This record gives sequence, structure tokens and C-alpha cells, in this order.
Amino acid sequence: MEYFEQHQGGERAILVSVSVQLLDDLDAEEFRLLAQSAGAEILQHISVQRNKPDPKFFIGSGKVDEIAELVQELEAELVIFDHSLSPAQERNLERILKCRVIDRTGLILDIFALRARTHEGKLQVELAQLKHLSTRLIRGFTGNLEQQKGGIGLRGPGESQLETDRRLIRVRITQLKEKLIKVQQTRLQGRAARQKAAIPTISLVGYTNAGKSTLFNILAKSDVYAADQLFATLDPTLRRLDWDGIGTVVLADTVGFVRNLQHDLVESFKATLEETLEATLLLHVVDSSSPNMLEQIEAVESVLKEIGADAPILHVYNKIDQSGDSAKIIYKSPDFPDRVYVSAHSGEGLALLSQAVQQCLLGQLQHFNLVLKPAYGKLRTQLYTLNVIQSEHYDEQGDLHLSVCIAPQKLEQIIRQAHLPLDEILGEKAALFKRPLEEFEYVKDQ
Repeated sequence: MEYFEQHQGGERAILVSVSVQLLDDLDAEEFRLLAQSAGAEILQHISVQRNKPDPKFFIGSGKVDEIAELVQELEAELVIFDHSLSPAQERNLERILKCRVIDRTGLILDIFALRARTHEGKLQVELAQLKHLSTRLIRGFTGNLEQQKGGIGLRGPGESQLETDRRLIRVRITQLKEKLIKVQQTRLQGRAARQKAAIPTISLVGYTNAGKSTLFNILAKSDVYAADQLFATLDPTLRRLDWDGIGTVVLADTVGFVRNLQHDLVESFKATLEETLEATLLLHVVDSSSPNMLEQIEAVESVLKEIGADAPILHVYNKIDQSGDSAKIIYKSPDFPDRVYVSAHSGEGLALLSQAVQQCLLGQLQHFNLVLKPAYGKLRTQLYTLNVIQSEHYDEQGDLHLSVCIAPQKLEQIIRQAHLPLDEILGEKAALFKRPLEEFEYVKDQ
């Protein structure tokens, strides 16, 4: 049992963490951060051990009485449980504790409501909240919803307020789903245009507060809100940028994940997560300084599996300035990186991240010595835009000799598209690219 210095401003809350043998143990520090992110003034944090959940209260009746005394003594307005509670358990607890009770899902939804900024984000939050509320209409602190009232306007004769509320919620849920379908259709059109233009999408995923938005801002030279708190950003953000060695890509920042994320929450945020589903490459950003790093990786992979994301994954171990790791790339095969260690805060390792992303999308990087005639200046400009030129010099005949480090697939693509002779530019290495032009054109258009 822990006590906290009281601060004015938020709703006065008591936190209850329950360690159940049949369920995964939860992170107490993360729970406190969630409550603080929702604006709660934490009065006390209680830990409870159970062999299995009690069907009536989730915790034992003796512990309920103990919490009820604390609620009265500390004048708490809210009790938050770090587990999902059934509607009946919430009602039973509220009746004894004589204050509002919410579970982990309700807490996360409240944070989502605070963070949502765009129209799409607000739609998704409202949909998730209504789905959660629809099973919790009978509550001790929401009035007598079973009272019979006459039918004026929406209500029929003798219809209870509870039945009316449920019907109105069903109508609103249907409306929200229809609006989100339109959002999905708009996103689908944008993705189709990008795919037609052969623009790869790189999606950042990861546990909340792993540093996704900070990394996104550095890579995209953007100003997405980033802070050291859970769910600092909720709405999806897309930016088009030129990535060294690759060219134009679309970078997507998505909502952070947490452990024990309810299925209904995942369903409600599928419009956001579709950017993850359609990504060419996933950058799984990991907080390498977290003591719960392995559990957080498992939680993210669980959600990715649930939504059906099957794109290649590059693990980006962030915050090495705090963990003490060094910048490096670790490969799971000679041609495909598995992990890259970086610090989005200090910028250490970002050049290695660029190299790893190139290898994931285009294959192993190689060194080439190119010979360009004076008329091939446009190709030189493209190579400079990709930032792959390491050195250059002119010979006595006026030809330009370039030393480049680039994926063979990308080099072939830009030479073919410029309709330039491979043999003349690449010399002996042109033999690596003896595919028919028709085959190249077919691959390029897919």
C-alpha cells in the first residue's frame, strides 16, 4: 500500500492493482502513469493478491470494506482498477464504496478522449466509449434509469429510460460506424494513389511512450506533439519525405499500444491501424531503457497479430542514451536487418537506421563505380537527391566518375527509368542487371 503527496486539480482517486495467478501481472508504475495521464490526483495505491477473481467484486469482500473506509477517510471521488471489470462487478463495488468505479478499459478510453484532436480520432473514441458504456447503463451513480416515463418524442408508451438510452446508443453507434467507413474509404483512395505511384509506406508502431513521435519528428522534420507521457499522440499522422537511398516514402505515426488492450478498443481504432496493415515496412520502436521491455514487445506483437499485420518488421531499439547500448545493426540474415539501436533524442544511430531501412526495402547495399557522360546530368542529380554519392571526379575525356553506395534494385530502377545504357554506366557490373526491360517495367508498375 503506497501513499502519495496530494496535489490539487485532478479527480481524487484510489488505485487498486490486483495480481491474479490466472492472469498476467500488471505493471504498477505504468498503471500510475495511466491514471496521471487521465488527470487523476492519486491518493493511494493498493495492491491485492488473489488466486482467482471474485465473481461479485473481483477482489475479496474484506478488501472491499477496507477500501470503502479509505474512500470515506480520504474523501476519494473515484476508485480505479487495473483490470477489466464486468458491469455487475462495477455496480457491486459502487454500491459498497459509494463512489464511482472504473476499470482499466474505462481509464484508457478517458485518456483517448483527452488526446483525440482530429475528426477521425474523435469518432473512434466516441465509438469505443459507447460500446463500453452500452453494457454499463445500470449504475448506482447515474440515477434511476429503470423509472417508467411516458412516451414523448423518441420514447414509446411505458418505455423505461434505460431502454431509451440503450436504443439511442445503438443508433449513435451505427452512425459512427458509417462515418468511419467513409474515413476508411478516403484513406483507401490515398493508399491506392501511393501504391500506383510505387511509393512505399513506412509505419511506426510500438508501445506507448517508446519515442515513436520523437523519432517521427526527426525523420519527417515535423512537429507532431511528443511528450514523456502515455498516449501523448492518438491520431494517425502521415508525412511524405525523401529518404536517403530510397527516394519518396510515406512515413506514418500511429497510436501507441499497451498491455491488455481490450479487443473492442482494437476494433474501434482499426481506421487508424489500417495504415499499419497496408505498410510496406513496420518500424517497431522499442524503449530499450524500460525494465519491462520484453513484455512491451510481446504486447505490441500481440496487437499486430490480432489486426492481421504481416509486413516485414524492423525493430528500432530507441533511447540508447538512457539504456547504455551503442548504435549498431543486428542482422537475422545477411540480407535483412532485425534490430537497429538508436537514440531519437540525441540523433545517435540514425544513419544506421537509414541504412537498415534501405536494406529492408531494397536489399543489401553495394558499392558501384559509375561513369556518366556529360549528357547524363539528370541521373547525377537523382543520385544526389538520394544522398548515395560518396565521391566523384572527372577524367580527361570529361566523363564523370561516381562512387555510390546503393541497393542494386534502386540503382537499376533509376537507370532504366532514365532510358540510359547500363553497360556504358556500370561497366562489368552491368551483368548483374541483365533482366529484360519488359520484366522491369512489369515489376515497377505493381
